[in-house]
Amino acid sequence: MESLAANLREMTRTPLHQSHVDTLRDLGSELTYSAGQIIAEVGDPMDRFLYILDGRVEVIDPYTREAYLPDSLGPTQFLGEIAFLSGGSYTLPMRAKEDTRVIAVPRKLMLDAMSRIPEMSDIVISVFAARRRRQIEDGDSSLKLIGVDQDRNIRRIAEFAIRNKIPFQTMELGSADADDVRQTCHLMGEKPAVVFGHNRVVDDPTPAKVAQLLGLEQAFECDETVDVLIVGGGPAGVAAAVYAGAEGLSAVLVEDLAVGGQAGTSSRIENYMGFPTGISGADLVWRGEVQAMKFGARFLRPRRATRLEHREDGIFCVTLDNGQELCAKAVVVATGVQYRRLPLDGLEGFEGVGIYYAATEMEARYCKGSDVVVVGGGNSAGQAAMHLSRTAKHVHVLVRGDSLAASMSDYLLSRLDADPAITIHYRSQLKSLHGGDAMSSVTVDRDGTDWRLDCPAAFIMVGAAPNTGWLADTCQLDEKGFVLTGSQAGTASTFATSCPGLFAVGDVRAGSVKRVASAVGEGSVVISQVWEHVQE
Repeated sequence: MESLAANLREMTRTPLHQSHVDTLRDLGSELTYSAGQIIAEVGDPMDRFLYILDGRVEVIDPYTREAYLPDSLGPTQFLGEIAFLSGGSYTLPMRAKEDTRVIAVPRKLMLDAMSRIPEMSDIVISVFAARRRRQIEDGDSSLKLIGVDQDRNIRRIAEFAIRNKIPFQTMELGSADADDVRQTCHLMGEKPAVVFGHNRVVDDPTPAKVAQLLGLEQAFECDETVDVLIVGGGPAGVAAAVYAGAEGLSAVLVEDLAVGGQAGTSSRIENYMGFPTGISGADLVWRGEVQAMKFGARFLRPRRATRLEHREDGIFCVTLDNGQELCAKAVVVATGVQYRRLPLDGLEGFEGVGIYYAATEMEARYCKGSDVVVVGGGNSAGQAAMHLSRTAKHVHVLVRGDSLAASMSDYLLSRLDADPAITIHYRSQLKSLHGGDAMSSVTVDRDGTDWRLDCPAAFIMVGAAPNTGWLADTCQLDEKGFVLTGSQAGTASTFATSCPGLFAVGDVRAGSVKRVASAVGEGSVVISQVWEHVQE
């Protein structure tokens, strides 16, 4: 961990070449800040690229207003982190440590320059990404979540932040840190809370409100019509955004929870080419998101598409769950599938406090030292079991059939069989759930015999219900709700649907191979068909 931190800190200081600095001078203007002057406050938009010529800039604690980090930024360095690409907000205040002179370049001009000068773009993005990773590693952020383990709403925000690579701090109710924040913000009693900045308490906190504070909800002009609107932020959707941006198409991606989709819940993917030691689904897709933003693609989250209209002039209009309407010349449906809810009494009441559909680090902390259940026989269930076995007392994998050979990769099945902390129960399924405010135990039907197990967490990873309810009658679906494309939809284009200009890729497409690599490939290839449609 120390070597990783050292590498990240080194990367955050990579300087630009002199030719790049000359470009900045041509595009921007010089600004001066007096010693002690605030350059950016928590919540301020990253709307300018600031390159330091003289002086020093330090990160300060939003509460004490003292220096937050031992190091400061000096000449040849620049401010910001990866949120700059999407027009996000500062999460820590920045102050001039001494009289400081900078070059300030408006964000749009900087992004245009980065697209023209890949060498400069590589340096900037590497530094920004390293800073974001260091923030996550060290918990450097003004976003503070109090009572994650006690409140399911706070827990959902933590899950949203983790899956979207957003740095935050957690505080236990009654802890000294939580009491300090409570006094600063004048909070009454020991209650769960979300605090941003010095003393901004988020009332009735939701992921959408936090996204707005962080600048993730980008603004769109009412009359703006983009080239392509991508609905769904899994591997297929993000790949489509990367290639759309690279081809010069104006692209917007809408995601209802977190970029990564179902793949983002996989703790480790080992059979994706190029990553011999494996990579988490969230990290894989986050890298793609950064690439897409580099090429100018915009991301809107957490927002769900609720309705699709195809106008007579050929333009598509998608209505979002907040009433906003986005219009595009073409639409790529990449909404994937969602795990099926099991028909169990009390299931919904335990979701988030015992029933989970992802197995990331956040969920793993809820079952430390306890028995846990994983329901499912696919690769996602196997990866979840392997990940949870590191923290849980024992992992019980429930499989309805007699074998996993047809549904799980052989390398993964071999590891499950060899791990003493994992037991696979064939011909078994969840029968009932028990508990009060949170789930405490389950009853398992093991080959016709009831088995009661003390268990605070069950991970449901079965079924594949497509997210196509919002499409209404716009295109043809099969009997299970998957989108028909190509010859099945009466068109020659592989990913085209029965509605001209509407395309489908990834798991939501009928007949697709349900693998991450396949989804990435489809998202990449579909853009050539989108390009042809937009040009027509």
